[in-house]
Amino acid sequence: MSYIPAPFTDIDINTHDRGFYEGYSLPVTLASKIVVALLTAWALLWPISAESILSLVNTEVLDIFNLFYVLAVGLFAWFLLIVAAVPSSGRRKLGKPDEKPEFSTFSWFAMMFGAGLGVGLMVYATAEPLGLWASNPEIIRGNAEPNTAGALQSAFRYTFLHYGLHAWGIYVVTGLCLAYYAYTRDMPLTIRSALTPILGRHVNGPIGHALDVLGVVATILGVAVTIGFGVSQLVEGVYSVTGMDWLLQPGLDGGAPTPSSVGLIVALVLVMVLSILSAVSGVGRGVKYLSNLNLILSCVLLLVFVIFGSFMFAASEYGSALLDYLRHFPALSFEAWSTDTELGAWQAGWTTFYWAWWIAFSPFVGLFLARISRGRTVREFVLGAAVLPSLVCFAWMTILGGTSIDLEISGIAQGTIIEASQTNKLFATLQYMVGDQLYAAIAVMCVILVLTFLVTSADSGLLVINTIMAGGEEETSSLHRVLWGVLLTLVIAALILAGGGGLVVLQNAMIIGALPFAFVMVGMCASLAKALYRDHQRDRLQHDEQLAA
Repeated sequence: MSYIPAPFTDIDINTHDRGFYEGYSLPVTLASKIVVALLTAWALLWPISAESILSLVNTEVLDIFNLFYVLAVGLFAWFLLIVAAVPSSGRRKLGKPDEKPEFSTFSWFAMMFGAGLGVGLMVYATAEPLGLWASNPEIIRGNAEPNTAGALQSAFRYTFLHYGLHAWGIYVVTGLCLAYYAYTRDMPLTIRSALTPILGRHVNGPIGHALDVLGVVATILGVAVTIGFGVSQLVEGVYSVTGMDWLLQPGLDGGAPTPSSVGLIVALVLVMVLSILSAVSGVGRGVKYLSNLNLILSCVLLLVFVIFGSFMFAASEYGSALLDYLRHFPALSFEAWSTDTELGAWQAGWTTFYWAWWIAFSPFVGLFLARISRGRTVREFVLGAAVLPSLVCFAWMTILGGTSIDLEISGIAQGTIIEASQTNKLFATLQYMVGDQLYAAIAVMCVILVLTFLVTSADSGLLVINTIMAGGEEETSSLHRVLWGVLLTLVIAALILAGGGGLVVLQNAMIIGALPFAFVMVGMCASLAKALYRDHQRDRLQHDEQLAA
């Protein structure tokens, strides 16, 4: 081990030097706009065709790649645990040896929380445990009866799977790969940098452009689904406070009313206008302040459930559910079934859907995590961005979801919460949990919280999209942030309208769009493993040379 070649770091991303696209990579920017424009036009001009074709392709993707999604996400989780545990890699700093973190720990965690799972936690805090209480693998096997005390443990086991280390691990793998090259090797903060140990100089050509375009498109689709679910809950919340009938429409086959297309579009425009204003102000101002507000309001909401909800019931379930999750963690990581079976169909509709959602979201959240994590060690990054948020999510799901389940088990809700629409279960729970006067105040707070979570997700996404298109530059044009905010609004609106006001089209487009980036992420893991091993060898060689001198 007398000589180890220096790593390839000579990434050359040509950016326009004048005019409207000054500072931006023309191939990446134009290709991204063309893909987004074609998808939007298709959804607007031929909505029935868009819905049927995307649904068919989505079914084929889940059938063929269900096993790949499950194994890949299991790999990501174990890869991170190993990287953090190994001393030589865990203590490496994402930056210069003496560099300090840019943001305080509170703001750092708040921004991670808001960008990563904020909207998802508001929508699924009650919907996820309730849904899995009615259907999960143990129930399908006949080991538990749905909606009974016997199904509680397995319901929370799979809730923790979907919102635990595997979910956050998807984000952190992308973020760690990007941050490592950007801050230890002074490379651009963009997708192609994470594959340089494997691709070398090829990242400077069309392959590199394609990788960055995949990152932009996956981000747009991931943000679109999150905003789609979020504005649906926002409409439900505003209706519960104001009672404005135009916000809802009758449910299918006599089911619970659902947000109307008009209500969704109005809420979407409100969210995106605020997001654009926040994105223009940058990370250090708008995004940070909104994220801090999100975390404070989240703590207040959690405290409301602790005081008025079924806290003792939730606390007892939390401990047993956490131990059960840890005991089954190895099996859950790589548990896959054929989609031809009932278990496989359940997995494709639940677990694989989530993995695709998180993967589609990972270029955005990963790059954003990298952007705010300079100066922290690899171990600190993994613990702070994957392990700790998982524990917070577990508590959040157990306290809010446990209260909903307890209200149903005790007979107080009498099936009302179960029958409520997915995005209205939180408000239905609150109506049974507190009195009418207090409910109005808490519902308004929840509406504000959903709104700020949505704005945080969207403005962070706009910043990330522009960073990728600008070749990794963190300070990008305000005009282009505004332009992409408008384009993102049009994409979400078009896909909502193509689905008749529903979110099916958004989900299908996201799962299909996430697949190519899932392969990129596997390559990222292999690249980072090679980079960490090579850097460790260089450190040993340098140490030996110093001793010899």
